[in-house]
Amino acid sequence: MLTIWVDADACPKAVKEVLFRASLRTKTHIILVANSFLAIPPSPFIRTIKVEHGFDVADNYIVCHLKAGDLVITADIPLAAEVIAKEARALNPRGELYTPHNIKQTLGVRNMMEQLRSSGLITGGPSSFGMKEKMAFANALDRILAKKL
Repeated sequence: MLTIWVDADACPKAVKEVLFRASLRTKTHIILVANSFLAIPPSPFIRTIKVEHGFDVADNYIVCHLKAGDLVITADIPLAAEVIAKEARALNPRGELYTPHNIKQTLGVRNMMEQLRSSGLITGGPSSFGMKEKMAFANALDRILAKKL
């Protein structure tokens, strides 16, 4: 049975709302992991895990508890790499599915961009999250859940 894990501290509210509706519609279990309280709708399929504050605590919890075939929602590329190594899937909030075929390249680009930002050559981060990104996420999630059903 597929479980969806959510790296919830930085997950956009719009993505959580898409996940909640999909969970109810498909009866898929969702576990949101965060280091702060999260409001969730009443549902037998949705629950939260509150972890301690600290570097990668939520990530480590997810990696330790997921099973092969599970889905993790995260924008954290190093976490996505660990998820893939455990034969699970990772989808970012913008609808990009990380796979064994693209994760090494994606991780390399992330590391290069981090070096450029730390040296001051590049400032800023990703573009803002809007309706286009929300729809891309919802469509990617629907494709994954359709395969489950």
